[in-house]
Amino acid sequence: MAILAQPLTWLNLLLMVIFAAILLVILLVFVMYALYGERKVLGWIQVRNGPNRVGPGGLLQSVADVFKLLIKEDIVPRNVDRFLFYLAPIIAFTPAFAVLAIIPFSENLFFANSNVGLLYYGALSSLTITGILLAGWSSNNKYAIMGGMRSVAQMVSYEVPIILSFLGIALMAGSLNLIDIVNAQKAAGMWNIFPQILGFIVFVIAANAELNRTPFDLPEAENELVAGYFVEYSGFRWAFFMLTEYSYIFALSALMTVIYLGGWSAPFGLTFIPGIVWFIVKFLILVFYLFWVRATFPRVRIDHLMGFAWKVLIPLALLNVVVTATLKLFGII
Repeated sequence: MAILAQPLTWLNLLLMVIFAAILLVILLVFVMYALYGERKVLGWIQVRNGPNRVGPGGLLQSVADVFKLLIKEDIVPRNVDRFLFYLAPIIAFTPAFAVLAIIPFSENLFFANSNVGLLYYGALSSLTITGILLAGWSSNNKYAIMGGMRSVAQMVSYEVPIILSFLGIALMAGSLNLIDIVNAQKAAGMWNIFPQILGFIVFVIAANAELNRTPFDLPEAENELVAGYFVEYSGFRWAFFMLTEYSYIFALSALMTVIYLGGWSAPFGLTFIPGIVWFIVKFLILVFYLFWVRATFPRVRIDHLMGFAWKVLIPLALLNVVVTATLKLFGII
């Protein structure tokens, strides 16, 4: 399925477009029912029902919401920078979709097999910051620009511990290729979450902050900034920002499954169950964790947020790299 490894011909270009369309459909289905699942999880935790009216058990609530957003009036404020205002949601979403191309879902199910998969993910995901900043600046709204600046500061800060946690994984596997990382865990007979538990904790916390989700949702703080950087957006343009957020939930959960939980490898020798099933189970556990965190923790203060990244997570990530390199040098791991 790795079309990118072959010469670029019209046939391969057509196949890439088809695979991209398939991936987009998978993503849209995930986003619709991730929204439904999150509402249900929040409802159960907060002792209420959640969506239960549209469709059996509320299953069609997300479909109705998407339809509403598509037909809703697209209001553009008078004094915005129209070109950048229109462009910002696209710039924000495109990297979120593109990073999914290098995620392997099983040994033979992937869209692109890159030797620098981890580097590709880290480099491309950081481009979303540009779209968020443009959305805040072009809106010509004080709450939007404050939300955009907060988001940039937060995402740049928490990008550093994420990249440093990648170094520990690369040292363990001796490769930046995601399939090689899974195979290295198989060969070692141990998932990376155990020898890299410190890096895993750093990655999970920093990934949550990268998503701008509770308890790190300062860029969208409703009681301070109304809705943050996309306060002036409505209709399908607003939906693009929601799609970006849930695309990164998909991407980060899938990436954590691959680099820390052995990807499609089976635990306890249960190899009779297909690898894709194990991947989906691990993936859904991590998605549930993100929903659970949103329902559990209060929002942190902005000064605590930035200090935690630079004074706690980055030193811990550097410590993890040093310890991993030392243990690797002496052949302990």
